[in-house]
Amino acid sequence: QLQLVESGGGLVQPGGSLRLSCAASGFTLDYYAIGWFRQAPGKEREGVSCISSSGGSTNYADSVKGRFTISRDNAKNTVFLQMNSLRPEDTAVYYCAGRPRWDGSCRPSTYSYWGQGTQVTVSS
Repeated sequence: QLQLVESGGGLVQPGGSLRLSCAASGFTLDYYAIGWFRQAPGKEREGVSCISSSGGSTNYADSVKGRFTISRDNAKNTVFLQMNSLRPEDTAVYYCAGRPRWDGSCRPSTYSYWGQGTQVTVSS
């Protein structure tokens, strides 16, 4: 079974940057689309950015376009989320998740395998 572990979260000031990593074990990531999702207190989990198994296709939530970049290194079995120009409203627990097939979806309900999450707090 695909197992995912997130890392790289922390406390950062507004305007700062963080790079999240999603490391896989149990299976090679080559065959999985991977998404980054977030959940703030009192809010539903939302899709932030998702990437196809090859890395050739991506999509982003409107709220992060131009600030966040998703990428993957299948040789290292890892997917990254580079987050720049962070805002207080980006504060949330960030999760990565995988699914066997890519259909362009970044809806949380369509992803099967989830990590435990990493906290990102943007505050001065």
